[in-house]
Amino acid sequence: MDDLDARLLVTMRAHPRVGLTELARLLGVARGTVQARVDKLTARGVIQDFGPTVSPAQAGHPILAFVWLQIAQGRLAEAVESLRAVPQILEAHGTSGQHDLLCRVVATSTDHLQEIIAHILTSPAVQRTDSTIALSTQIPYRIEPLLQAR
Repeated sequence: MDDLDARLLVTMRAHPRVGLTELARLLGVARGTVQARVDKLTARGVIQDFGPTVSPAQAGHPILAFVWLQIAQGRLAEAVESLRAVPQILEAHGTSGQHDLLCRVVATSTDHLQEIIAHILTSPAVQRTDSTIALSTQIPYRIEPLLQAR
């Protein structure tokens, strides 16, 4: 990834609804160059989607929690498959250390969060959970500083 790719990505994030012609104008390059770069970045998996960023809180799920899971040995695939069935689990990451998975979970209320955790624990592959509720978001997801640090 070169400087133009980084500038393209930063510009796309800053202006998510802009077309290729306007991107080309903002970057000072030909439209064909922008199209080729977008196609290349998409094919390489750098650009993963073009959808809107949705706020779970504004969509009715204001509780954000991070739930650590300990998984029964050899049963990770089974645990992940059961987690896929829970729509409130937005992400699950395999981790090193004391816990095996870290899940980003949203809920409509703390009671709802408790129900979600109870449901997670119904899987025989999940041995234990440890949860933390986020009180606020100090730094939301961002990629621009990483791209600009090149």
